[in-house]
Order: sequence, then C-alpha cells, then structure tokens
Amino acid sequence: MIDSKKFYVNGAWVAPLSGSEMDVVDPSTEKVCAVISIGGQADTDAAVAAAKVAFDSWSQTSKAYRLGLLKNFLNIYLARVDEMGQAISIEMGAPIDMAITSQAESGSSHTEGLISELEKFEFERVLNDQAPNDRIIYEAIGVCALITPWNWPMNQVSLKVIAAMAAGCTMVLKPSEIAPLSSLVFADMIHQAGFPAGVFNMINGDGVGVGSQLTSHADVDMVSFTGSTRAGALISKNAADSVKRVALELGGKGANIVFGDADEKAVSRGVFHCFNNTGQSCNAPTRMLVERSYYDKAVTLATAAAAKVQVGKASEHGRHIGPVVSELQYNKIQGLIKVGIDEGARVVVGGLGKPEGLETGYFVKPTIFADVNNDMNIAREEVFGPVLCMIPFDTEEEAINIANDTVYGLTNYVQTQDSAKANRIARRLRSGMVEMNGTFRALGSPFGGYKQSGNGREGGVWGLEDFLEVKSISGWSND
Repeated sequence: MIDSKKFYVNGAWVAPLSGSEMDVVDPSTEKVCAVISIGGQADTDAAVAAAKVAFDSWSQTSKAYRLGLLKNFLNIYLARVDEMGQAISIEMGAPIDMAITSQAESGSSHTEGLISELEKFEFERVLNDQAPNDRIIYEAIGVCALITPWNWPMNQVSLKVIAAMAAGCTMVLKPSEIAPLSSLVFADMIHQAGFPAGVFNMINGDGVGVGSQLTSHADVDMVSFTGSTRAGALISKNAADSVKRVALELGGKGANIVFGDADEKAVSRGVFHCFNNTGQSCNAPTRMLVERSYYDKAVTLATAAAAKVQVGKASEHGRHIGPVVSELQYNKIQGLIKVGIDEGARVVVGGLGKPEGLETGYFVKPTIFADVNNDMNIAREEVFGPVLCMIPFDTEEEAINIANDTVYGLTNYVQTQDSAKANRIARRLRSGMVEMNGTFRALGSPFGGYKQSGNGREGGVWGLEDFLEVKSISGWSND
C-alpha cells in the first residue's frame, strides 16, 4: 500500500522534510479520498540534489540499457493498468471505463511510442558527406522539472517522464496536487522497474510553493509544464533569470469548422468530442463554426446529440461523462455559463445548475450555446467544461478569420468532403495541430501549439528532442 503522504526521492519513499498536508477530494462525492503532503523548500532541494547527483552516470548510460529499463516499466504498467485507472477515476472524476481505457492506457501507449522512437534515434551523426570529421551529438539537457496537470494525468506524466528518461535526463515530477494519486502509483511502478536512485524523483506540492521553487532552482536545467496559459507565463518569468529551457503546453479554444458538405456525422462527432472528459481537454473543439446554409440544421443535430450525453458518477460503468474536477472548477464553469446567457447567446441544451439527481458532486449540465459571435467571452475564454459555442459563418475566408481570431493556437478541426478545400484551410489555420473529418492524428504525432497555447512539442521524436541539447564537434577521429 502506497503511503500518500510520502515523496519518492533518491530511489526511496521518504517522509516530507517540511510543508503541510492537503485533502484530495473525490469530485463525484465531495468526500476526502486521500491526504497528501505539500512539500516545502527542503523537499524541493532534496529532490533536485538527488537528480543532479544521478545525472552524470545516467546520462552516460547506453541506449540499450535505458531501453531495457523502459520496457520493464512498460510491462509493469500494463499489468497494473486497472489500478492506475482506479486512481485516476477517484482523483479527477473520469468514469471508470474511460479512466482505464482512455486515461490510463494513454500512459502505456505513449510509453510504447517513445520506446519505438528511442530504438530508432541516432545520438551521434556525421554532419554531412562533405564534413566526415564533424560530428553532431545529441546529449541530455540535464535535470528537468516536470509539472503536470489534473485533466489527463498519465497522458502528460508519460509524455514528459518517459521522454526525459529516454533522452538520458534525470528529473523531479510535481503532479497536480488536485489529482496526485495516479502519480503515486506511477512512481511505485518506476521503483518496481529498477531505475537507478535519483533518476526519477516525485514530490507533491502546489504551484506557488514547490512549482515556483522548481522553476527558479539554479540546479534545474529545463522545465516542462502543462497547464493554464496564465501559469505558463508566470513559469517563463520565474525561469528567465537562469535562462533555463522552458517547454509549455497550455490552453486552447479550438475551432471546428463545419461546411455544408460535411459528412452526416460531423456535427454529432464534434459535440461528443467537445464533451469528452467532461470538456476538460485543452484540445477540445469548443467553438463549432458552421456554414450559414447548414447552420439551423446543425443546431438541431447538435441538440439531438447532446440529449444522448448522460452524466453520472465516476464509479459507475458506462459511456457517460463524470463530474468536473473540483468545486473551484465547477464555480468557474457556472460563472461563464451565466456570462454567456447575459451576453445574449441562446441556450439550446443545458444551462446553469446541476443535472437532476446529481446534487452532490461537481456535476455540470452539458451545455450548448447557439447564435454566438466570436467577440463574446464564452467564445474567447477557455471554459474547460462541457460547454460548446456554435457560431455561423458565410464564407471560407470568414471561417478562417474567426478560427484564427484567438490568443490560442492548439488544435483546430475541419469538416468538409471537398479534400482540396480541407487541405487549403488546414494550411492557413494558425495552430500546432489540425484534425480533419474525424481522423485522429496517429501515435507519435507531435502535440503542441502556436501563440498562447505554448511552445515545444510532446510525443514522437519531437518529444524526445525537447529534452536534448545539440553539440557540434570538429576534428572527430574516425580511427
């Protein structure tokens, strides 16, 4: 049994050196499901020191050695995936079936993908045929602070931790204090897999405390953060004095452009995608832009699709959506729904309050606003809940302009059976990712955005390269 009040530092579970305690609340019941420790400066320093000591030896290990440990870890993860799903379901409210098949299994699939990339990756290369004595060497950047969110905990933990390990980095993981239980299980798997002491360290804490201590720490060489744009900006400022590398995966306000010639399932597909994970995904298609000739029919189709979305407790089996993660998040979403109503948007599904029969727990009615314009707050702010805005457009050019008229640039979506138009629009959308006609991007595709959606890329070879420095050497002997 993992002691939730302990940290994992230098290859062992240890009691906190300083700090306080915090309740972890099950969002389906509003009851305390665990108590964790919130670390202080002494805990941060101890974890960073362990990672720093381990770096010299770990960074020089062979690719084969690291691959062996990562494959061992993957086997352990697969054997314990149900346990991981249970932890995620309790801590952040994902329905248990979804928590196992989507949430927990994202960790194993990303691990598999990064193992595959590591197997192919060449850490030493000849510059070119004209310079046979020039070498390009990829080296681990150093000690990494990895700060992960609550909405897709294992998705983000695996993309950061496994990539950093594969690159030869050592690290300190600070998971979200709201949803820390899955990372405790993850740390236990790392220990079981036999990684050397100090390579992976994990301490719990909040952003103001441990987060700030890590991002400004003189012995941290890189920060990889996933979370809100506001927090990402603060982290960049905090890290600036030491000029450490900062990789950010931040918010989004994805546009889903639906043309009149879209396939018959395009609208319902967009609704279900928006509401997936109770709308708590940075790449959710939360603005549905619909060609005006198709708009009224699209509103009718969206209304019908939303009526099929059931809300229920995370512990129940089925394809329903669960609660949002916390009371704070619930209140924020309710406030933005109220803003949308006050702005004059038309509520066609859902609205304020909790679904009938779910008065306890942080449950939100799946909500669709029609007749939204892109100047409204609900079209500009990331709600991070099951709320969809429908916006009409007249021309292709107008659709592109509306889609790009946002501070975010994470994922956009295009629905049309005109392949030339789809390709043309995808090139002009200012986002790191574009998905067309319900085709998901393949495993190993880079995940990341433009503008205030962040920088850097996670997943595939791009995720591995984020944790590497490039060294150029001349006069290399080929003897």
